[in-house]
Amino acid sequence: MFKLKKRLLEKYEIDSISQERDEFERIQVATCALLLEVAKSDYEFSSIEKTTIAAILKKEFQISAEAIEELMEIAKMQREESIDLWEFTHLINENYSKEEKIKVVEAAWKVIYADKKLDKYEDHLVHKFARLLRLRHSDLIEAKLRVLDKIKP
Repeated sequence: MFKLKKRLLEKYEIDSISQERDEFERIQVATCALLLEVAKSDYEFSSIEKTTIAAILKKEFQISAEAIEELMEIAKMQREESIDLWEFTHLINENYSKEEKIKVVEAAWKVIYADKKLDKYEDHLVHKFARLLRLRHSDLIEAKLRVLDKIKP
């Protein structure tokens, strides 16, 4: 009886860890999909934007270059199959704190300013992200200003 309980508890712990890992991977895909969406919103997806996204993902999720390429492919496919951005922002809303969501918006600003220019479509989309992530306009602007402060010569 004791061995059965032990095995059941071990299985529960393994299932729990597996579910947490799956959820974390889904969050990675969601974050990547949003960053790719903002990079492509001006109808130009430059190598500097791709490099910026890769650097953000590497820093945020501590994953290898090969894993980043795979993550970008998965995120691209899932975005193409989705109807809108809600499924991605909903997942982030369910799992991230306000500070973590602000970091996602800040990452979007980094991608936008990677090419040193702000396009009206990029600006519109990052505002939409902030609304979907239930952030205040002031949070959006503060994130933007932090990014601009870092890129000024």
